[in-house]
Amino acid sequence: MIARMEPLPLTSLTVVTLEQAVAAPFATRQLADLGARVIKVERVDGGDFARAYDTAAHGLASHFVWCNRGKESLALDVKDPRGLAVVQRLIADADVFVQNLAQGAAARLGLDAATLCAAHPRLIAVDISGYGPSGPYAGKRAYDMLVQCEAGLVSVTGTPEQPVKAGIPAADIAAGMYAFSGVLAALVRRGVTGRGGPVEVSMLDALAEWMGHPLHHAMHDGTPPARTGLAHAVIAPYDAYATADGGRVLLSVQNDREWQRLAEQVLGRPELGSDPGYATNAARVGNRERTDAHVAAALGALEADEALARLEGAGIACARLRDVQEVAEHPQLAARDRWREVGSPVGPLRALLPPITLPGGGEARMGDVPALGEHTEALLRAVGMTGEEIAALRRDGVVA
Repeated sequence: MIARMEPLPLTSLTVVTLEQAVAAPFATRQLADLGARVIKVERVDGGDFARAYDTAAHGLASHFVWCNRGKESLALDVKDPRGLAVVQRLIADADVFVQNLAQGAAARLGLDAATLCAAHPRLIAVDISGYGPSGPYAGKRAYDMLVQCEAGLVSVTGTPEQPVKAGIPAADIAAGMYAFSGVLAALVRRGVTGRGGPVEVSMLDALAEWMGHPLHHAMHDGTPPARTGLAHAVIAPYDAYATADGGRVLLSVQNDREWQRLAEQVLGRPELGSDPGYATNAARVGNRERTDAHVAAALGALEADEALARLEGAGIACARLRDVQEVAEHPQLAARDRWREVGSPVGPLRALLPPITLPGGGEARMGDVPALGEHTEALLRAVGMTGEEIAALRRDGVVA
């Protein structure tokens, strides 16, 4: 008997989005992957500015490819009353509207969450901002690196000598994921009450929440945890160690029993398991330099594969330090068949399946990456515009 596949959970959902860069596009891509129809309204003069960040994806921008598959692109000047009227007609039939324009820009167009939800009670309208709609930072420009600094992430990332920003847009991703989960929560609420409503997410709020451990450490202990590179501020050994073949292996000892196993089965120094200078985590942290020296000496005599095998055999959590290209060839991702191809204006592009798996519910819908304005005419006709009206908009530069 063949099991019946359920439709993707958001298949009946229509999302209209005025978005750019990463935070909002990342949120709406999650919705598209789960089946929602996502209509992306872009500027006529170049579209979402993330389209021009680089040309690394065979001529397309890597950020844009990552965040915008499965969407329909409508190239439209929303500052022109005729363009704005098209957006308003699309929103009237939509379930969700998402925007991350500069602070105040959506309100000037009448596209802020409060205005839209008053006009459309079932609509879920999401405002994503850098610092929130009020307070002294409300009007401040907010890019990912700046918010990483304001949220304190940079202060706890790096080496003792040098703070560094995260190598991924952590503030954008945090805001995007809270916007995504906020939409899902609002959909549940609408299912109960029949009403949508506004959803507010700020990049600072989102990333400050992710700062949970160092933030609570500093608030309650009075001192922030030290920057320790790949090491852990309060656990030892917990770091990356060089191997004989030039690799680097990370390991983490979470309790004193694991330390005893490490000392006996990997370091070949069973006496260190009960030595008062190393027997407890507090002692190892206080004696970090010598603790790390013992581990480094043992792993430095082994090739990476052998070091990992010994650590695994001893029940010690461990990993290989991989570069990004190695992640693209990761054996675990390959074994679990996590890669797919998505269409794009430059041909098929490799992409990861999204992390949410719904067994029995069908695979995520990983649609094509759209060209700028690819769906403009079809969408204009869908809202009832005639060929003559569309031609006039093209002539006047309102659509592209």
